[in-house]
Amino acid sequence: MALHSRDETHDQLNEDIYASNELCTSVHKYELPRNEHSPSYAYAIVRDELLLDGNSRMNLATFCQTWVEPEVHKLMDEAIDKNMIDKDEYPQTAEIENRCVQMLAQLWNAPDAAGSIGCSTTGSSEAAMLGGLAMKWRWRQRQQAQGKPADRPNLICGSVQVCWHKFARYFDVELRQIPMEGERLAISPEEVVKRCDENTIGVVPTLGLTFTLQYEPVRAVAAALDDLQARTGLDVPIHVDAASGGFVAPFLQPDLPWDFRLARVKSINSSGHKFGLTPLGCGWAIWREKADLPDDLVFNVNYLGGNMPTFALNFSRPGGQIAVQYYNFLRLGREGYRRVQQACADTAAFVAEHIDQMGPFRVIYDGHGGLPGVVWTLKHNGHDPGFTLYDFADRLRSRGWQVPAYPLPDNRRDLVVQRILVRHGVSRDMGALLVADMREALGHFQRHKVLQPLTELEASGFHH
Repeated sequence: MALHSRDETHDQLNEDIYASNELCTSVHKYELPRNEHSPSYAYAIVRDELLLDGNSRMNLATFCQTWVEPEVHKLMDEAIDKNMIDKDEYPQTAEIENRCVQMLAQLWNAPDAAGSIGCSTTGSSEAAMLGGLAMKWRWRQRQQAQGKPADRPNLICGSVQVCWHKFARYFDVELRQIPMEGERLAISPEEVVKRCDENTIGVVPTLGLTFTLQYEPVRAVAAALDDLQARTGLDVPIHVDAASGGFVAPFLQPDLPWDFRLARVKSINSSGHKFGLTPLGCGWAIWREKADLPDDLVFNVNYLGGNMPTFALNFSRPGGQIAVQYYNFLRLGREGYRRVQQACADTAAFVAEHIDQMGPFRVIYDGHGGLPGVVWTLKHNGHDPGFTLYDFADRLRSRGWQVPAYPLPDNRRDLVVQRILVRHGVSRDMGALLVADMREALGHFQRHKVLQPLTELEASGFHH
């Protein structure tokens, strides 16, 4: 190596990173740089940009997990190169996935957990679409066997997460959505049955509504569909969207029959990366029994070194989240999950009680009977509080809290609500800090009148 090259390398090794030539000028942000940068410089640039993001621990809008144990970080590092789809190259990761599927089938009371079938996905949205596709295929097979048209399928649901709107549009299914009406903020058996016909591929109750955190009445809907079949012969299956509730109800409401205890429930989706406590990128789709997943949806591929069946929408995806889901199952067990979710529910009830005492708010959901969280609105008692919930959310954001305000869906867009999720890692002390900042925000609005209240269009959009 030439002397000047050695000197240059020595200077770079001893150079202060923020006094370096590379970081004393702006980098190209929208075109690929001509030359390479050292790892430490490139890392510093990206890390510093990420500082402008919100603090994920204070993001009470998200359903997703934002705190994990140190062992989870280690497992994610050790599994960063494992491709979940390549079951020939990574057979033990595939075995771990199979164990998780069987554990979930047991947790959700499948009549024969070993005879159930399921898979991991990138999230519950992908898992929901798999459940929807299976319903559509089974319905189409039935229609064709009876010599009936199979070109106008419909799906019945309530105020669902956007993934079901995507499913309906992408796969040509009419979405018969039951709107919120008055004080009824969820589906009802009567409204479901009114919309059923021979083209209905299934009904999707949600276990933990995005908008209100409450569970929809799966058992009552199943009973109404049983009665419908007895009267008309229509056999309409249920897919439960348990994106959040699938990892809450078994531990906090174990006697609530929403799952495979109901014979009409044919499939369930859930998010491992929500109350299942894994990092982002983990979902699960489980079918009651193998016959509920049509063979036409399963593909066999052999170009990764072995003949492997696959029925997820995505192909290559990381295996770390699956390893972590298994770690959580071993680490916590049923009692550990119960303690975690109960602590979250207790904190939610604590916050709800204090919000109710503040004066201007009416609590719609107090953390009991559904997901750990709180939903509230402004009281409509003829008194102008002097601010909107959008103003309130904006004020809390100045302290770092992300607490979404949003109108409910069609037919109740007049009702603007605010919501927090209490996830693992949102401690009672954090709940107390939030309450204190909420009281300070109220005091601010009492001292400073809002001249031009924020509207929905002007507010920050960080609702799930």
